Amino acid sequence: MPLRNGVQLITYADRLGKGNMTGLNTLLSTTLKGLFTGVHILPFYYPFDGEDAGFDPIDHTTVDSRLGSWADVKQIGESMNIMADLIVNHMSAQSEPFLDVIKHGRESQYWPLFLTKQSVFSEDDAANIANIGKVFRPRPTPFFSEYELDNKEVVPFWTTFTANQIDIDVESDLGKAYLESILDAFTQSNVDLIRLDAAGYAIKRAGTNCFMLEETFEFIEALSKRAHAMGIQSLVEIHSHFETQIAIASRCDSVYDFALPPLVLHTLFSKDASALAHWLSISPRNCFTVLDTHDGIGIVDVGASGDKPGLLTNSQIDNLVETIHVNSNGESRKATGEAASNVDLYQINCTYYDALGKDDYKYLLARAIQFFSPGVPQVYYAGLLGATNDMELLAKTNVGRDINRPYLSESDIDEALAKPVVKGLIELIHIRNNTNAFNGDFSVAEDAGTLLLVWTLGEERAELRIEMSTLDATITLLEGGLKSTLPLAKLTA
Repeated sequence: MPLRNGVQLITYADRLGKGNMTGLNTLLSTTLKGLFTGVHILPFYYPFDGEDAGFDPIDHTTVDSRLGSWADVKQIGESMNIMADLIVNHMSAQSEPFLDVIKHGRESQYWPLFLTKQSVFSEDDAANIANIGKVFRPRPTPFFSEYELDNKEVVPFWTTFTANQIDIDVESDLGKAYLESILDAFTQSNVDLIRLDAAGYAIKRAGTNCFMLEETFEFIEALSKRAHAMGIQSLVEIHSHFETQIAIASRCDSVYDFALPPLVLHTLFSKDASALAHWLSISPRNCFTVLDTHDGIGIVDVGASGDKPGLLTNSQIDNLVETIHVNSNGESRKATGEAASNVDLYQINCTYYDALGKDDYKYLLARAIQFFSPGVPQVYYAGLLGATNDMELLAKTNVGRDINRPYLSESDIDEALAKPVVKGLIELIHIRNNTNAFNGDFSVAEDAGTLLLVWTLGEERAELRIEMSTLDATITLLEGGLKSTLPLAKLTA
């Protein structure tokens, strides 16, 4: 199905409503009917509840039977775009290929599929110390994990994320065949978009930082072309310096605008739109926008990289992070860093609603900015329903990101849909979906304390005007010669 320019939902199949694919399809076709043009279903492969919430698949080509089947995925795709994750970089240590490696060692037919320390680095310990020190680390854990094979050989396997996520050699024949098998499963099940998870780490070279190398660009381009041939578009998931995002965007179908979430918060906290306006004037147009996701609120995307300045200064970032902690009454602090199984060095774990101090108006203003920014907007299920930090789940799992990964029942959904902030958000979604001007050209202006985001298509126009000193915002639409004006404050009534 061609990609539609409307708001998409991001959700787990197991954490919303009935907790399975059938229930999700029913929810999208009844309670939420007409609200979303697409849905990003977070990992539903076997097992969906692994160590990393589905991002450590044992079998990437199998839908976990507790959730449903590929037939269920295909049915959802009959009426809307489906995005699914292609976990490029790794697979579970419990997968059949890796268990075969443990059993048969270097004689295993799957030995070439997995990366070891020796796959990339030489036997020269002195050179390795220098080269390993150059590797970019997204997490504080070691990037080699030692496994003892049945023949008693101890092998350091490359594990970029966790010891249970074994990096694969995507350049090997087995690696290429593995990725092809996943694309085949997607093609047969109405998957229109793939999110290339962790693609930036897929290619390793000694003497480099092993992140977004020229060879990585070439790999992503080749994989995207193969997906195109199968009728699938690709979305590259990379947290990095904004210049890297711009470079990536020029060589792929689309990227995430991960700079937008922290910039919107900074703008509303400081009542200064200059950094946001600058970014929106240069940001990639072939992007997907988010404010919240299944992960935390990214910081690295607006920060400096070496001698390259960021979109925000270190002082502004410090103020941003501290304000989130204050607004959430310290809850985000309990879920971030060493406090709760820190797995990311660059994200703050908190719902976006709590990051804004549960202020309904500011939350809707943040969504309005998102919807008026270039790109296809996605709304996370917790954000759609105005969910607050799940401290009970955090205490149970001690996994920081679980603060924003609630289990919401059908009654929770019904209760949330009655809240003014959720009703207001739904109205904004309808405006974004049904206003033709959003298929036109975008412009941004920031002058004399006013931020203006404008879309024009012929005589049609959609405008978001924000007076920064008061944060008063107005949406103005010109359609079919008729002009309508909506003060954003009315959506909180």
